Amino acid sequence: MAHRPFLVRSGVRPLLVLWDVDYTLVAAGGVGRYLYEVVLAELYGTPMPAGLRSMAGRTDTSIALEVLAAAGVPDPFGELPRFQQRLADRAPELGSMVRTHGRILPGAAEAVAAVSALARQADGQRVVQSLLTGNIPALAKVKLGALGLTEHLDLSVGAYGDVSEVRADLVPVARQNAARRYGADFSGTAAVLIGDTPDDVEAATTTGARAVGVASGSFTMRQLHEAGAEVVLPDLSDTAAVIGAICAVEPAS
Repeated sequence: MAHRPFLVRSGVRPLLVLWDVDYTLVAAGGVGRYLYEVVLAELYGTPMPAGLRSMAGRTDTSIALEVLAAAGVPDPFGELPRFQQRLADRAPELGSMVRTHGRILPGAAEAVAAVSALARQADGQRVVQSLLTGNIPALAKVKLGALGLTEHLDLSVGAYGDVSEVRADLVPVARQNAARRYGADFSGTAAVLIGDTPDDVEAATTTGARAVGVASGSFTMRQLHEAGAEVVLPDLSDTAAVIGAICAVEPAS
């Protein structure tokens, strides 16, 4: 994907589209949990503790701190950089596991390609696509790269789960990264978050972005609506509906 500043036309505001990864674009076959198990054993000689909260919607910073504390590792905050560095070092080794056990969710590849096509149209809206994900960068990259989903995404301007325990903290990071690279303003509703959890929706609504919910994970359409999503889709299989939701256009009946 080429990375260059936009020629912004009067009245046409660029758009930053930020995709969640797990259960929005892909089901990665449990590689995240497996990676945690491997690194815990390597660094501390301990198994993955039982009784942890669901990982859905959470950042790897939040998850790692809980895992380290539950595993009895002294000073989880102090150990966090070392732990996450080892996660990042080992994540690229998991590509074959993702290809064997993971899958692209229905319509995901087509939706990402269709958003990219908007920017290639002569009169189209200028669009940047990246990620806003709870994964650390290396884990997000291997999950998507192993399944061939990185072609239309500029991963360098996304925001990842090593930034903060709080998902909403990632939104200004993505906006700033995209603004620096593309020379455009992605504040307010010029940023659109697409995700499958109430945490994805809350990250958008608390930062003035727009939220598109996708009920392809463990949360229902009703739960995503109640969390504040402007539009909720059952999945990404209806490409026209996805594009309409992202661009705030009502789909044709």
